[in-house]
Amino acid sequence: MNLDWEFIVESLPLYGEAMWLTLKIAFFAILFSLVVGLLCSIVLYYRVRGISGIIVAYIELSRNTPLLVQLYFLYYGFTKIGLHMSEMTCAVVGMTFLGGGYMAEAFRGGIEAVSKTQTESGLSLGLSKIQLARYVILPQAFAISIPSLGANAIFLLKETSIVGAIALLDLMNVAKDLIGMYYKTTESLILLVLAYLILLLPLSMLLTWVERKVRYAEFGD
Repeated sequence: MNLDWEFIVESLPLYGEAMWLTLKIAFFAILFSLVVGLLCSIVLYYRVRGISGIIVAYIELSRNTPLLVQLYFLYYGFTKIGLHMSEMTCAVVGMTFLGGGYMAEAFRGGIEAVSKTQTESGLSLGLSKIQLARYVILPQAFAISIPSLGANAIFLLKETSIVGAIALLDLMNVAKDLIGMYYKTTESLILLVLAYLILLLPLSMLLTWVERKVRYAEFGD
């Protein structure tokens, strides 16, 4: 297989810019998804009247509709009611909408895994519900949820490959454009795979390290 190394070298700046854009979208999407997921899981745990049903509906909607459909709805559908968003904002909002549902389920699983004796002991000591959540439930739930949260973070980073559908020059869109213009399919796809590996491998290794640290702190082995 003969590769056009000159084309590869000339294409590196385009992939570098696309990697930076992909990283920004993923960073904000993961951050906001964690916040949304945590808030939703707390509402579900305390069964807040009038809101719990809405949260359940949101989780089911976000997890059972494709990201591409969600992005199209935000980017094209909202313009019909006069709400215009930039491509970047639309990508972050769409991925947060998707990721929030997954993160909520991950947090919910962690919260439900906390032993009831822990909460009963906290209440017997006179802790309020807020103190119980802050000092007893959430620290343990977060530690238990780390594997699921990490998997969701990696999932969201990979899902950035969809945002090119709304005219963002992400990695996938750059590769498609180069293939369409220069017919350098092999070279473009090799660069695409390497770019995603550069983004995903460090994140995967970091999450594995954090998971091991948490497991060591909890079980001592």
